Amino acid sequence: MAASVRVHLSRDNPYKLERISPAGTQVVVPGDVITSDTGFMRGHGTYYENDKLYASVAGSVEKINKLICVTPLKTRYNGEVGDVVVGRITSVEQKRWRVETHSRLDSILLLSSVNLPGGELRRRSEEDERMMRHYLQEGDLISAEVQSTFSDGSLSLHTRSLKYGKLGQGTLVQVSPSLIKRSKTHFHNMPCGASIILGNNGYVWVCPSINEEDESAGGFAQNLEKIAPSDREVLARLANCVKILAASRIMLFDTTILVAYEESLKHEVKELLRPDVMHDVAQLTIQRMEAEHS
Repeated sequence: MAASVRVHLSRDNPYKLERISPAGTQVVVPGDVITSDTGFMRGHGTYYENDKLYASVAGSVEKINKLICVTPLKTRYNGEVGDVVVGRITSVEQKRWRVETHSRLDSILLLSSVNLPGGELRRRSEEDERMMRHYLQEGDLISAEVQSTFSDGSLSLHTRSLKYGKLGQGTLVQVSPSLIKRSKTHFHNMPCGASIILGNNGYVWVCPSINEEDESAGGFAQNLEKIAPSDREVLARLANCVKILAASRIMLFDTTILVAYEESLKHEVKELLRPDVMHDVAQLTIQRMEAEHS
């Protein structure tokens, strides 16, 4: 049985994706002069030489009052307290789970930092410790919040809110943490009929629309009902749009993802990862975003 296979070579690609930065963002490479104004303070990714501030890494320039930093385009996740993360359980240990969160070290989720089924507020017992693998086991995906950082740089997580906990059916897309825009909420119900969780650690979770969970589940319930083909197509299109934006270095937040989704509707889902289609959707997205901000 013969099958047609199309192979794209990078050197033959006439639609090489450009790195598109958000309006007003300065992108630099090592050695670039950021400013010659000596009134600014040196932050991460910069150094002073001959009264000029230079970039020591490739990334986008961020100014906070008089502090200038360069956020690398590609880096491991450096967690901050209050960040929303998506992670995968890697091991179950004594009174704790280890979670892979794209950081330099595995993060820690303590048994005392999760909701008990039924929302009970009490000390954790030996029975709770024996039930740990029943709650979360190796390979499970979870959403959580960074509670604190340990002295070695690893993160302590918690899921003490019903919006956090075990994730059910959906698609995980990994992007650079520098592309996730910090906002008040990272849980979005999109108008297209799907939900998206934008983890600050660069893990983006695309799933069917999230409804209010039963409080008795304690954040451990999974909805394993069959997903309709039309809904699966929406999830696949949304995940491909995230990949398109990430490939073009466009910041990821609910507005850019929705605009990219709308611009992709003229193409079939299976066509979205073709280089020419990716270039088309990315360019139309950035044009609409610039038009809205002008």
